[in-house]
Amino acid sequence: MPNGAGGPRERYRAQVRAEIKQAALEQIATGGAGAVALTGIAKRLGVSGPALYKYFGSRDELLTELILDAYGDVATVVAAAAEAAGDAPARARLHALAAAYRDWALAHPQSYLLLTGPPSPTYQAPPETVDRARAVLGPFLTVLAEGRPGPGAAALRAQLARWAETTPAVATWVGAFAPAGDPGDALSGAVTAWARLHGVVGLAAVGLFNGMGFDPGTLLAAEIDALADSYGLP
Repeated sequence: MPNGAGGPRERYRAQVRAEIKQAALEQIATGGAGAVALTGIAKRLGVSGPALYKYFGSRDELLTELILDAYGDVATVVAAAAEAAGDAPARARLHALAAAYRDWALAHPQSYLLLTGPPSPTYQAPPETVDRARAVLGPFLTVLAEGRPGPGAAALRAQLARWAETTPAVATWVGAFAPAGDPGDALSGAVTAWARLHGVVGLAAVGLFNGMGFDPGTLLAAEIDALADSYGLP
């Protein structure tokens, strides 16, 4: 089947698309997401601008695929860490998830950068990026649903419980990863974990801890321990 899904034409198309995405990631490495330019990529690959548009209809389409790839990659890594941790105590599993997330981000800083905020002021993320993001946080929901937040998180917990009550997609997400847990408890934990992860990992990924004489992993471990303590996780 020369022109079928597995034929030479489709394999060539997949190869060119992969080369375009790699070139875009290299542009991000040198100038941030705002540096992604299809004209520059076309010049580097030795093709015309119109030829490049056969593979990606716009810059935003290319950025969206890179974002979806990044979420998919880190979700796979976090899920694998959850499986490897097995039936370990909740605190140990939480550390394993956080370490897996951090290791992926530091190994793929260009991809991670795309997950920290809109790549441009006009960019509109499609709905599927939300589903991919939830897949990353799902294993955190599972662990944190085993604890209960302290009184200091009462306001956050109440707001997120209402979010689950009024948003069917969120309720479905929580039910998939923490079917026996309280939605408000699980969500407040996952959101807090996300904030702590981005705080430490985001600074580390752009090198802002360089020269400070400590391993950012130590700071992340302390943040995760503080979160586990606040949830009473053993």
